[in-house]
Amino acid sequence: MDYKELDIWVQARMLVKTVYVLTKSFPRDEQFSLTSQVRRCVISVPSNIAEGCGRQSNKETIHFLHIARGSLFELETQLILAGDLNYISDIDNVLKEIERVKKLLNGFINYHKKL
Repeated sequence: MDYKELDIWVQARMLVKTVYVLTKSFPRDEQFSLTSQVRRCVISVPSNIAEGCGRQSNKETIHFLHIARGSLFELETQLILAGDLNYISDIDNVLKEIERVKKLLNGFINYHKKL
């Protein structure tokens, strides 16, 4: 199956859009720090899923899926910090979306471990 048809990749792309819209309201002085870091993290998720799917071995695929998973945890932490700084008023929706992507990604990792 082409990675672009995978639900995990589609959901990760939707998360990118959500985070980009959310970070537009961050203070301008955060543009080159927290805003940039959050955006790099979220882009890393679908990018590493795609890269993992393009690898030759199952071991390599799992490696890149774990990188994507680490980026999700990093993203979650950064958004919680942004909430602590009052940059995000309603953080619950984006955290639910992150949790949904985490579950899909964990399932995809487990699938590849069984191959």
